[in-house]
Amino acid sequence: MSAPAFKKIDYTVDDKVTQAHSSSNANHDDDLLDAYSRAVVDAAEAISPSVTFIEVIKTLPPGRSGPQHGYRGGHGSGSGFIFTPDGFILTNSHVVHGASSVAVTLSDGRRFDATLVGDDPGTDLAVVRISARGLAAAPLGDSAQIRVGQLAIAIGNPYGFQYSVTAGVVSALGRSLRSESGRLIDNVIQTDASLNPGNSGGPLVNSRGEVIGVNTAVILPAQGLCFAVGINTAKFIAGHLMMHGRIRRAYLGLGGQTVQIPRAVVRARQLKSESGVLVISVESNGSAEQAKLLEGDVIVALDNLPVRSVDDLHKLLTDARIGASCELTLLRRSEKLNLVVVALEAAA
Repeated sequence: MSAPAFKKIDYTVDDKVTQAHSSSNANHDDDLLDAYSRAVVDAAEAISPSVTFIEVIKTLPPGRSGPQHGYRGGHGSGSGFIFTPDGFILTNSHVVHGASSVAVTLSDGRRFDATLVGDDPGTDLAVVRISARGLAAAPLGDSAQIRVGQLAIAIGNPYGFQYSVTAGVVSALGRSLRSESGRLIDNVIQTDASLNPGNSGGPLVNSRGEVIGVNTAVILPAQGLCFAVGINTAKFIAGHLMMHGRIRRAYLGLGGQTVQIPRAVVRARQLKSESGVLVISVESNGSAEQAKLLEGDVIVALDNLPVRSVDDLHKLLTDARIGASCELTLLRRSEKLNLVVVALEAAA
């Protein structure tokens, strides 16, 4: 008689322990959910007064109108955020480039005409300004400190639905993204925080409400593949746009494409890379022509820095090289040559 009674008591105790353990897990899950919700709510409330709704009127090239670009006819919209109390606003270049008029609506409903301070299609960033003071400026974080897996919150105006909030995580860092100008944007943040046309130019923020990126692109057929330009890049570009209205870059006056170099030539000429830039065109009276570059030459270095691709050459042609003499290392047929070229300033 004692054995069955013992078994029955033992079963009852185990059952209570199991129920208590399940209840504890449920409470723990609820606490985690509340913490996640609080983080998103707090960040959204902190940054929302700085987020703007941007409307533009522009003349579009043939075939470029449509909802995939956030435009219908000559009217378009996007997002932005105030980053100084006196009305400077960061957004995407593709939102405002070529606009004949720009209007900005704040979160409190006030609407202002805006002026385009400058834009840089090469990084898809732009700065506009409104005539207002004492505005709520978004705190800017440090994109060099973010980590894969951390909370990422996007705020913007997808399809005109103003001040929408989505949340996810930082999916990857150090991505590269091709801008509409053809240049490669480096150190791009990948996130699964949902973005749609109209989110362009809005802030990507961390759990403290600090801006860590400028939302710029989404791969439409995919799910959760969204991209933002790192805020450290945006700080640098915005500063130059505010001073000069554009980003100054050096220019050699040649057209090129990335090509592989035969390994035998690499070994024979002790090259640092197995690829370079094939010169396919040389502009008349340009820097390259004056330096005696020829079509068919393969550029392998600039000032002893390896040039493996067209993107490498773009990165090296900064404003510091405008007007400066640069040494190009190249292959002409199988001979290795060094030529001096004076870089000019690229047209805006």
